[in-house]
Amino acid sequence: MIKVVKFGGSSLASAEQFAKVGKIINADKERRYVVPSAPGKRNSKDTKVTDMLYACYELVEADEDFRVALMKIKDRYDTIINGLNLKLSLEEEFKKITENFKNKAGVDYAASRGEYLNGIIMANYLGYEFVDAAEVIFFDEEGNLDAEKTDKVLGNRLKKIERAVIPGFYGMGADGRVRTFSRGGSDVTGSIVAKAVHASCYENWTDVSGFLVADPRIIDHPAAIKTITYRELRELSYMGASVLHEDAVFPVRKAGIPINIKNTNAPEDEGTWIVESTCHQSKYTITGIAGKKGFVSVNIDKDMMNAEVGFGRKVLSAFEENGISFEHMPSGIDTMTIFVHQPEFEGKEQAVISSIHRLAQPDSIELEGDLALIAVVGRGMKSTRGTAGRIFSALAHANINVKMIDQGSSELNIIIGVSNADFENAIRAIYDIFVETQL
Repeated sequence: MIKVVKFGGSSLASAEQFAKVGKIINADKERRYVVPSAPGKRNSKDTKVTDMLYACYELVEADEDFRVALMKIKDRYDTIINGLNLKLSLEEEFKKITENFKNKAGVDYAASRGEYLNGIIMANYLGYEFVDAAEVIFFDEEGNLDAEKTDKVLGNRLKKIERAVIPGFYGMGADGRVRTFSRGGSDVTGSIVAKAVHASCYENWTDVSGFLVADPRIIDHPAAIKTITYRELRELSYMGASVLHEDAVFPVRKAGIPINIKNTNAPEDEGTWIVESTCHQSKYTITGIAGKKGFVSVNIDKDMMNAEVGFGRKVLSAFEENGISFEHMPSGIDTMTIFVHQPEFEGKEQAVISSIHRLAQPDSIELEGDLALIAVVGRGMKSTRGTAGRIFSALAHANINVKMIDQGSSELNIIIGVSNADFENAIRAIYDIFVETQL
């Protein structure tokens, strides 16, 4: 049995947190491969090391003196090393980083040093072997993960190592320069490592005990999700639930490896299991609720549009011409509505309207802004009658006007459109009907 364990920035922000992580790893001999993030915030007024590195490299690009900023970063690491009583010096590493900064090694290289240096400390602290991610994780010429090459090289390397630390967030580009994933990409690294070593489980340790049914900033003490499928997770992540990087599911999903989201500060909590499929019924009809504000609906009317071949393609071409992607597209016999991100659309709205008129010749176009989309997600919805009716009933009881409803053919999710002003109340109403009262 092999477990890959990834620890987030808040779990590694200080020597005290490092000590907690060490106890967790040593408590289970199956935890053989460790993926650390860069140190996060120690308190609400603190700065993440990755953000400090970005700010430091801005000075490099502006040809300003960056050494004071870099030494502040070194102090963060020295504080952790001293707090752990390690006989380790990062002096040579920082000399190398200084030289590479002077040679304009790139912003990705700068950002990656947070994980790289934390990985060195973690390996020293645990007595594990350090494996530089730039030697085993590869990006192609387009900047995408070269999954096949990575899996082969990483798998062969780790096959020879009993216990190792592999820093998250970065790898090597096709041009020989360090490349990073998007922010939160250490989650992806952990998933890649889990697939490469055929792990029995990928544990992702953070500062929360798994996923919650709804956003705790909106719902007081929302219920926890015990088990969630990859598909449900994708739906919730896309709509704003952000405990795990949404791309982290792909490598392990293909290999059928479950992910366990755990809390470094409460390791006894079971957390949330993310699995491909399960026969376990959710405690509630729904698995989770998530949403985002800031959408515009573009309502297009044209008599007999349903009989006009290619009408939808023509309308969508108008958005493509202007570099705008759409979110949802509910339609009727003579109407079609396109939902788009408001900040992306506002500066181009007249150009888009002009393009729609030129390409599709509609009878009229109406815009409505300041809308929110809410996803109600759950595998239990497929086998439960009246889910949509209960949502409508809850929202009507809360005096919330529904602007749009869209249910996927998989019956896994229902998307509801409401005004931005009704967003929080809508989530509370839906949560209440499915979780609090369970009518």
